[in-house]
Amino acid sequence: MFSGAQISLYPMADDFVGVILGALGALDPYRDRLRIETDDISTLLVGPPEVLFPAMRDLFVAAARNGRHCVLSAAVSRGCPGEPDDPICRSDEIAGPAIPLDERKVAAIRAVQATPSTGQPATAQFSLYVMGAGDHMDEIYGCIDFLKQSGVFERSKHFCTKLRGDAGAIFATLAEAFCRFGPGAGHVTLDITISANSPTAV
Repeated sequence: MFSGAQISLYPMADDFVGVILGALGALDPYRDRLRIETDDISTLLVGPPEVLFPAMRDLFVAAARNGRHCVLSAAVSRGCPGEPDDPICRSDEIAGPAIPLDERKVAAIRAVQATPSTGQPATAQFSLYVMGAGDHMDEIYGCIDFLKQSGVFERSKHFCTKLRGDAGAIFATLAEAFCRFGPGAGHVTLDITISANSPTAV
């Protein structure tokens, strides 16, 4: 299976280049388990979800720690039929419908609750897309049930769900949504926007 993320980091600062370059060191612990390709629009991270989401979290937290408004935008995908299989993406974390939905929801909640804090408050909005026919709406509704019990659920919005809390719990929630809902061998995507230090009043 192929899994990865196209990410773009947007620090709202005059020295945005310095903020981005300064944050890149946060990816160093993950480089041996990720394929990383950068162009003038985004950076592709290819690898298993258990590496992808911590890498995105650490990059975002490193960029946001200076207190300036920072946004990370990501399109995350697994199982796309148009992508080749890649051994670097092998994962035991993805749990599809072979495990009952209620069991997956409970496991997802426990995983988020066990996540250490980063100390970086953040907000996020995201949409889960389960591709294909069948009971994909059951999977999406199951994910929504999980989100409401995740501890970071703020509210439903048109076309997406809003999360608020520590960046560690938010990225853990996104990882659980990505890995535990939708067919284990099927195409699942997330459309994510994460923000920290926004000047907009809560």
